[in-house]
Amino acid sequence: MTQARFKIVFNGELMPDVSLETAKENLARLFKSDHTRINSLFSGGNVDIKRDLSENEADQYLKALQSAGAKVRKEQDLAASLSLVETDDHREPDSEPTSNVSMTCPKCGHQQPKAIECSACGIVIEKFIARQAMLAENPPEMVSAAATPYATPKAAVAVAEALPEFGELKAFTTDGRIGRLRYLAWSMVLMLACLPLFGIAGGFFAASEILGGLLMVVVGIAVAVVGIMFGVQRLHDIGWSGWLLLINLVPIVGGVFSLLMFIIPGSTAANRFGPPPPPNSAAVKILALLWVAFIVIGIVAAIALPAYMGYSDAGL
Repeated sequence: MTQARFKIVFNGELMPDVSLETAKENLARLFKSDHTRINSLFSGGNVDIKRDLSENEADQYLKALQSAGAKVRKEQDLAASLSLVETDDHREPDSEPTSNVSMTCPKCGHQQPKAIECSACGIVIEKFIARQAMLAENPPEMVSAAATPYATPKAAVAVAEALPEFGELKAFTTDGRIGRLRYLAWSMVLMLACLPLFGIAGGFFAASEILGGLLMVVVGIAVAVVGIMFGVQRLHDIGWSGWLLLINLVPIVGGVFSLLMFIIPGSTAANRFGPPPPPNSAAVKILALLWVAFIVIGIVAAIALPAYMGYSDAGL
């Protein structure tokens, strides 16, 4: 007496509390298939996911697919129908394989005539599907980073979801991001703050050249360090590494690069350096305009003053 064979049938229904997208992702991962083929399972009609199974094999597939979120059922296989993965391991021993029937390898996606093994990667199709069903039923435990100190650190997906809408502003650090106007405003404040400091150092220089020169150097280094912090945060806002600030040391190229730092806008969304800076306040906008006005006045003065001096000399 021939042993009864079974098939797994699916009509698009899902298990309770399982979303459609979750079920599709689980099925795609289970069968190592693309989403186009998985979407064909949700056409509304009955689809034979797997056929020609023994009762024990059918029960295993039934449990694995239900765990993936698909509300499948087991039926006696009386006729061949559509199958996600076709195999020929139950054909008659003396029969020849049908060359005009094609199949797709569930592991590598190779298209080939219907066969027991994949001619590209060499897996046994039936054993691979059974293994995937077992893994879906009993997924392996994830090993924590603490248990494997030699593993490459990986950031959790939840970290990106937990980022705040705007980053925290910190002037004296190379972490974080600032936009173009805030870069101008902070640079203006730095210039206004360093003027009295250089004035004090100049006063000491009149009394003692050594002490005054030392104070000049200290104030100059402090201003340079703070300016570097501002520049690094501005580059972070664009999405560039702060090390690119060294380009400013290159003659001519550095001047062009400094201009780009004032022109190129930052990314509106979070990047690898953190969330975007908060919106600009009224004070930031006013200070940025003062800095722009200062630059324009300086350029006009640099052009007009030599012309005026030349005109005066000609009059004399």
